[in-house]
Amino acid sequence: MTENEKPLNFLEQIITNDLETATTQKVITRFPPEPNGFLHIGHAKSICLNFGLAERFGGECNLRFDDTNPAKEEQAYVEAIKKDVEWLGFKWAGEVRYASSYFDTFYEWAQHLIKEGKAYVCDLNPEQAREYRGSLTEPGKASPNRERSAEESLDLLERMKNGEFDEGSKSLRAKIDMASGNINLRDPVLYRIRKQHHHQTGDKWCIYPSYDFAHGQEDAIEGVTHSICTLEFADHKPLYNWFIENLPVPNTPTQYEFGRLNLNYTVTSKRKLKQLVDEGVVDGWDDPRMPTIAGYRRRGYTPASLRKFCDMIGVTRSDGVVDVAMLEHAIRDDLDKNAARAMCVLKPLKVVLTNYPEGQTEDLSIAGSPNRDDLPARTLPFGREVFIDQEDFREEANKKFKRLVIGKRTRLRGAYVIEADEAIKNDAGDIIEVRARVIEDTVGKDPADGVKPKGVIQWVAAHKNAKFEVRLYDRLFNVEAPGAGGKDFLDDVNPNSLSVVSQALGEIGLLDAAPEQGYQFERIGYFCRDSKEQGLVFNQTIGLRDSFNKPA
Repeated sequence: MTENEKPLNFLEQIITNDLETATTQKVITRFPPEPNGFLHIGHAKSICLNFGLAERFGGECNLRFDDTNPAKEEQAYVEAIKKDVEWLGFKWAGEVRYASSYFDTFYEWAQHLIKEGKAYVCDLNPEQAREYRGSLTEPGKASPNRERSAEESLDLLERMKNGEFDEGSKSLRAKIDMASGNINLRDPVLYRIRKQHHHQTGDKWCIYPSYDFAHGQEDAIEGVTHSICTLEFADHKPLYNWFIENLPVPNTPTQYEFGRLNLNYTVTSKRKLKQLVDEGVVDGWDDPRMPTIAGYRRRGYTPASLRKFCDMIGVTRSDGVVDVAMLEHAIRDDLDKNAARAMCVLKPLKVVLTNYPEGQTEDLSIAGSPNRDDLPARTLPFGREVFIDQEDFREEANKKFKRLVIGKRTRLRGAYVIEADEAIKNDAGDIIEVRARVIEDTVGKDPADGVKPKGVIQWVAAHKNAKFEVRLYDRLFNVEAPGAGGKDFLDDVNPNSLSVVSQALGEIGLLDAAPEQGYQFERIGYFCRDSKEQGLVFNQTIGLRDSFNKPA
C-alpha cells in the first residue's frame, strides 16, 4: 500500500476475499430506495458506497425502487431519485428496476410457503396482532389461525388478492417462531390488504408484500452478491436469511450492515423532512436549507464535494454522529479550488471619485480565478461612480480596520487605489455617499508617493452592473440534536435560517450566470445561481471561513 492509499474498509475486505476465493465471480450491488420522498445526505453515503464498490471491483450496481407501499409513494419521487443518482455521477446497470415488477413472482412464492406449511392467512387485525406479538421480555402468542390448513389459506389469499376483504381484516404471515428472542421472527407479515392505486401497477393488486418479504427476494432475482444495508436492518437479517433458505430463489445473496450517516444540526428522518415540507417550514424538498441531495444541489454543493465528504467519513460497523463542519469543509475546499470569482455588494454605498473625469469609462481585466488558468479573465467596467459595501466604510476607525476611512487609502479589487475625503449624509444622519479620489496610475501598482493602501475591498461600477436577489442561509436548526430529550424537533428550527437581500449589485458578467453555476463572491462567501427562480437569484452555498479541524 502506498502512502496515499487508504486501508480497505471492512466491506472492501469482504469483497476482496470473496473474489480471491471465487465465492463471488462478479460483484453486483444495489441501491434500493423507497420512492416516498426525496433522497437525503444519508442516502448519498449509501449511493456512493454501493455504486463505488461496484466501480472499484469491476461489477455492477442496480437502481431498484422498493415500491411496496403505494399509499406513500409517488412517481414524482421516482424521477427525483433517478435525477439525484445521475447528478452524483453514477450510472446504474441496465434499466431501472422495481419491486413491483416482481409482484407476480412474490405471490407465487407466498403460495409456495403456504403449501410447505410455512405460511398462513391470519384474521387478527393490526391491533390484535401487536398484542399477540409479545415484547422484548415476553414471548408472543400463536394466532388462532396458525394451524389453518394450506387449502383454506390458499383460498383466502386468492380472495384477498381479488379484493373480497376489507383492509386490516386479514394478512398473510410466515410461520416461524412466536417465542423467538428476535421479534422479527415472530410470524412476520408477508402480505397486507391495501386497496391503493400503485404508480407502476395501477389497480392490479389489492394486496402488497411487506418490505421484509420483498427485499431479499428482489436481491435474489437480480443476482445481487452483496446486499448492503444500514445497521437498523441487522435484526432483520435472520428473517432475510429465512426467506432465502425457504424459497426457490435463483441466487443466494448475503446481507451486510454498516453504520448510517447521522449529522449534527440535521434531521434525516423522511417523516420529519416531509413534515418540514407539509407544514411550510421550508419551501419544498429542494429548499436549499434541506439536507436532501436536491436541496444541496440547489444551494450550490457539487457532486464532487458530496462524494468527497462520503469518502472522508468512511465506512464503519457502528453508528455515530458526524460534525456538519466536515461537510461544509468539503464544499469549501472544492469551491475554493474550482469556483469562478466575482464581486458583489450586498449593501450598496455610492462612492463618487471626484477627480475621475465625468463621462469617462474604461474596462479593466481581472483573473477569472487565482487557481484555474482555464477560466477566462473578467472584464470590469470602471467609471466615476462605483458602489462599495456599507460595512467597508467608516468616517473614523482604529488601525485594525483595513478598509476605507476618511483620509486613508484602500484598493478597489483589480482597480485603483482610492482615498476617501468626505461622507455625505441625509437629514437622519445616515451616510448616503462617499466622496473620494483616485490615486492615479495605481491599477496593478502601488502609489508612486509610497503611501500604500491599508486593504482591498470589492466594488461594482454604478453605470454598468447586475442587479439581483441574494438569499443568505444559516443552519436550519439551532441545536446539535434537534428534538432530543423528547422535544418537538420543530421547536429547534432556527428562525433566522434564511435572510433575503433584494437589491444586491454584482459585476456585469453575473447576468450571464447559468443555473447552478457557482461563484466565490470575493470577501463574502460562495454562491450559486438558483435553478428554480425565473429572475436572477443567488443562493449562498457557504461562508468563507472554515473552522473544521481548527482550534476554537
